[in-house]
Amino acid sequence: MAKDLTGKRIAILVADGFEQVEMTEPRKVLDDAGAETVLISPNAERVRGWRHGEWGDEFAVDVPLDRARAADFDALLQPGGVMSPDRLRMDERAVAFVRAFFDEGKPVAAICHGPWMLVEADRVRGRTVTSWPSLRTDLRNAGATWVDREVVTDHGLVTSRKPDDIPAFNAKMIEEFAEGRHARRAA
Repeated sequence: MAKDLTGKRIAILVADGFEQVEMTEPRKVLDDAGAETVLISPNAERVRGWRHGEWGDEFAVDVPLDRARAADFDALLQPGGVMSPDRLRMDERAVAFVRAFFDEGKPVAAICHGPWMLVEADRVRGRTVTSWPSLRTDLRNAGATWVDREVVTDHGLVTSRKPDDIPAFNAKMIEEFAEGRHARRAA
């Protein structure tokens, strides 16, 4: 992962109940590569992670969702966990925020249950993706080709299954975020 992300701003969209390691480990790799990571949430001040079946740590929200604009960022990281993506996909502001990254041709990385947001934003149609296995039917019904692999890249979209896949996910995420815009993004 020798790619340099200096000067890139990366949005990380979460609500309470995100799988903590799916935010903290990719965020550390992004920061180490020189990116500026920005935690965005419908919560105005703090958001709480989920760790090993229990509530995890609290994190300061850098930008509340109602003030976030995709145009201000170079890429999006969408962590999983069951609660966070489920809450976010019920928030039209969050769905519009995610959709805008695709519409602007910007790279997106989603892990575990994170692809639920991509289903809600209607941006998986015609793409090959992976996720936590329980999302397989949702993704197929939304027009995606679902595969069981540790990481999948499809024209700037990086998806992965679970925390055990984070090293492979991080490597592909850095590669795609370094590359930047992609011509075939809005399906």
